[in-house]
Amino acid sequence: MPDSKINSMLMKLPDETGKGDVMAATSVLQQRANEIRNNSINWQSYLQSQMIGDDDYRFITEFLSSDGSKRDSLLQNQRTQCAKTFLSLLEHISKDQTVQYILTIMDDMLQEDMNRVEIIREYAKKKRENVWSPFLNLLNRPDNFIQNMTSRIIAKLACWSRDPMEGSDLTFYLTWLKDQLQTPGNEYVQTTARCLQMMLRDEKYRLVFAGMEGVSVLANILSGRINFQIQYQLSFCLWVMTFSPQLVEQMNKHKIIPILGDILNDSVKDKVTRIILAVFRNMIEKPEDAAMVKENCVAMVQAKVLKQLSILQQHKFDDEDIMADIEFLTEKLQASIQDLSSFDEYSTEIKSGRLEWSPVHKSERFWRENANRLTEKNYELLKMLVHLLETSRDTLVLAVASYDIGEFVRHYPRGKSIIEQLGGKQMVMQLLAHEDPNVRYEALLAVQKLMVHNWFVKILNAINLKSIKKPF
Repeated sequence: MPDSKINSMLMKLPDETGKGDVMAATSVLQQRANEIRNNSINWQSYLQSQMIGDDDYRFITEFLSSDGSKRDSLLQNQRTQCAKTFLSLLEHISKDQTVQYILTIMDDMLQEDMNRVEIIREYAKKKRENVWSPFLNLLNRPDNFIQNMTSRIIAKLACWSRDPMEGSDLTFYLTWLKDQLQTPGNEYVQTTARCLQMMLRDEKYRLVFAGMEGVSVLANILSGRINFQIQYQLSFCLWVMTFSPQLVEQMNKHKIIPILGDILNDSVKDKVTRIILAVFRNMIEKPEDAAMVKENCVAMVQAKVLKQLSILQQHKFDDEDIMADIEFLTEKLQASIQDLSSFDEYSTEIKSGRLEWSPVHKSERFWRENANRLTEKNYELLKMLVHLLETSRDTLVLAVASYDIGEFVRHYPRGKSIIEQLGGKQMVMQLLAHEDPNVRYEALLAVQKLMVHNWFVKILNAINLKSIKKPF
């Protein structure tokens, strides 16, 4: 499907129906908005204190007293006045309660008809003003409701208007969304995710977000303890991002497949299952690089996706798309297993960061035939092993990585010097003092292979041999 058709399809996805799961995505905000709509604002007092002008007073009172076709007629005949009044009220009124009310009815107006965003755009263009400035400034207000209702309005203007958001304005807004996602205890996090769901449907916006380490942020949040609603929303964000093939590579870098694989294995909600399967399908269908497709298939197999698919096949889903995705993924993953070499398996395991004692590690033949391949792509896999030794807190990962370092040195002629250059020797030696006996044991074996005999004897004399006996 051409990119233009894909973007058109994504932008036409339903936004909010007012009920069901989509409504739950903004439940906290909507509950508060329902309360605010019932507030009574004394516009007469604002007029008498000259905080608003006669024309703004007339428009806002007429607007609030009209609905349906009467409101449509009012907005059609007084487009300029509508934009002027709303922006003027936001500029001149500082009371939080009133600003909350203005933003709520403004959001309602846009939700009733998405074409009304052009009322704001046309006015700003006519006045030669930045359409985004009044709203971006409100994101700095201390009131959380004001911030998040403003964010909803910005997302609608950015996604529904003829003129896209660009430059520093776009960077500021996406940075704000990213920060809000990572704010501990943010009760409006579902609203933030909802805005991001809207924005990332547009390829221009998702490329900018990805350039701001957005995939890393989504990966970190999804790998933590979050409720199923956030799992669904952020997985949706990843799904729309997979329509840009160049972003799939970033997802591999941040281990999206094993993260989503874990969620899929534990999921009890059909909508979460459905969106994760859709992400996986795109990660196989969309990339043009055959090597990347193969890598993704292997990663899914190692994340035990194939096993979960066999379980899902026993369920009865009303959604035909789920069944189609299950069949597609099952076929592709089973085919990939037949073409899978031991090095493919090893490479994917290293890239996943989830090492275990799979058969390839202890295979003498594997190391004899493949040790030289660890030097490919500027020592990519070796660098990953050293990085795991430095950053992982998983004792199994540390033990296996230490063993692999030693085996590489043993089977590759210049292995010692390469590992030293990459900092691996230092990392392994530090693990000689690790609290876990299995890690200490594998580190000692690796050091034995790294060091010449006389230096190794000095190390043995300097440490407590009893602490590094092979564990049972």
